Formats: sequence, structure tokens, C-alpha cells
Amino acid sequence: MKDAQGPRLQDSHRGARVSPAGSHGVPGTAAAGAPHVLDNPAHASLTGPHARFAERRGRVLRYPVDVSPWSALPDEPDARDWSDLAALAGPGCEVPLAGFRGEVPEGWEVTFRMAGVQFVDDGLAAAPDAEAVRLGPADVPEMLDLVRRARPGPFLARTVELGTYLGIRRDGALIAMAGERLHPPGWTEISAVCTDAAFRGEGLATRLILAVAHGIRERGETPFLHTGAGNTGAIRLYESLGFRLRRRTEFLAARAPRRLTDDRAALPVA
Repeated sequence: MKDAQGPRLQDSHRGARVSPAGSHGVPGTAAAGAPHVLDNPAHASLTGPHARFAERRGRVLRYPVDVSPWSALPDEPDARDWSDLAALAGPGCEVPLAGFRGEVPEGWEVTFRMAGVQFVDDGLAAAPDAEAVRLGPADVPEMLDLVRRARPGPFLARTVELGTYLGIRRDGALIAMAGERLHPPGWTEISAVCTDAAFRGEGLATRLILAVAHGIRERGETPFLHTGAGNTGAIRLYESLGFRLRRRTEFLAARAPRRLTDDRAALPVA
């Protein structure tokens, strides 16, 4: 990471585990040597609160392709897991993997790799917002249009089903939104934070983050979020709001082999 990202991104955080923070229901430190649920958040979500979305082959899971692009390998994938992932995705298809930091096996092609950071609630002044309205399936066309213009990250036709999404409207038009994405046990990710370019600088993103965080806290869960390690503006905002850097992570996508050799490729998706 570059020094411009501030002292919280220095190497002293490498390998950190989450410990209790304040009185906001943050789950305790993971057992020594054991992975924390936030180390592999997509897998923890799909085997936990988001199990109803899970499409599975062996130990590999993914969200439906119109809900979220993320697939999830187990913590220590073996050759059979990679074979199952290729069969689940389809020959030559690109597979986004959340939090995977290892090397892909022979036959796979890395198509995207970006350093990321993971932040957790460490004293957010979470509060409801009087102007924020709940968004639902009827709002999806406007949400997709805002995402297309503001580019906050993946948001698809059914992403709204993952959790609560809040928006702010002006003269009837949706100008800002934020919502919930990954849902490991005890935690909920804040995602899709975006504002129309004509309304930036008014603090709308901050208000929506705090409003979504309030709803998460009301359920007895803890907010967390991700961003690119080079997104220094967002990092400064999150730190100023009361998020704490938990760990460095990586956003990776890889293309499956164009020819599948495992007999399990013919098996249906569970």
C-alpha cells in the first residue's frame, strides 16, 4: 500500500484479528489460528444468513448470477474445489472471488486483481435519516441507472434482495443510495454507496451509511465494508465516520479453463 493512504494502512495491521470494539455488538476475537468469518465473507454468508441464495457444487458456492457476481471457495481449496468451481461457472467463464489471496491453479487465467481493504465499525454515530426511504424491487430500474452513472461496484437486477437499501430522492428522482450486501453471521456489509454527480458534496453518502448502519445495529449485528486500497477519498471518509481498518484483502477474478475434464461437470447445480 502507498503511504498516501495514511497510517492506518501500514504493515502493523497485517494479519490482524477482530477484537471487541465498544458496546456495538462486535463479535469477539477468533480462536488462535482459526479463520474469522470476515476472512472469507462470501462463503460465511452463503453458508449462513444467505444460505437461501446459495448455488452449490461440492464445497463451492455462489450467488445466483442476477443477485451477486461473487463465488466462494472454502478457506483452503484443493484441486477438487477448483474443478467444482469451474463446473459451476461454466467453461471459459469469469469468476469473481471475494477475499481470495492465493494463486489460481494451472489452466485458470487471472483477469482482474486489485488490492482492497476491509473496515469494521469501531464507533459509528449510526442514526436513522428522515429523508431516507426504503427501496425495493419497484425501484430497481432507477437503482440500476444510478449505479451505471456513479459506478459504486456490482449491483444487479436482484441485488436488492440481499438486504435493506435506502435512498434519497429529490423532485422524485433517486439521487443517492446505500444498502446491505454480504451477511456473515453477526455482521452485515454496507455496499452500493453512491451519489449522483450533480449532488455530491452534500454529505448524502455519509447520511446513508449511518442510516444503513443504524438498521444493522438494531438487529444486533455489526457493520463492515470494503473498498479499494487506492481509494483514498473513501478511506478517509470511512475512518472519519468511525470505521477501523481490519485487514488487507484482494479483489480477484479468474477465467475458468475452456475445457472441463472432471466428470462432475455434468452434475446439476444444487
